[in-house]
Amino acid sequence: MKPASGQSSITIEYKDAENKLLLLYLINMMDLPMSRSQIHDFIIQKDLMNHFILERSLTDMVDDGFLETATENAADINTTRYTLTEDGNNHLELLNDHIPRPVRQMIDRYVENNRGKIRKGFERTAHYFPNIENDEFIVKCGAYDDKRGSMLMEISVPVVTREQAKQIQANWNANYSTIYQRVLAALTDPTVGDGE
Repeated sequence: MKPASGQSSITIEYKDAENKLLLLYLINMMDLPMSRSQIHDFIIQKDLMNHFILERSLTDMVDDGFLETATENAADINTTRYTLTEDGNNHLELLNDHIPRPVRQMIDRYVENNRGKIRKGFERTAHYFPNIENDEFIVKCGAYDDKRGSMLMEISVPVVTREQAKQIQANWNANYSTIYQRVLAALTDPTVGDGE
């Protein structure tokens, strides 16, 4: 028996809405900006949707104002991270019960098991980008307290070449804790301001 002509599009629209709710729930529960690859790994591994539907859903949700993106440059790889907007959060609160309980439980387990690993990526950041006013690069390095969710230090350094930017990025990523401690010690040393 052939389905009525409108029935197929209703089923697709329902599944599309369910997929978008599932993504909102995942990103909201993680409570951290998630990269496209982190979202992709979970969704594909659990066979919740295919790659093309996932990509279309993310694009649609950004276009519709439910997600916002931030792109960062790390080691010459652009990484897009997704967070919920206020509209996305409002829709999730309103429609949360429409996500099947087993799917919510699966996401909850994933978040519980992986939040620490994803949060580790936020203890330190180092990104560089071209300075549009000249031919230089700006390197932004940051250190964060993941327990309090606050920034400890952020430094912006202008450099002349991409190679210098990459070197600063690599050094910060490998030694951010030591660099942070040294900078903090120098800034809080009372003898530094004595003109010595």
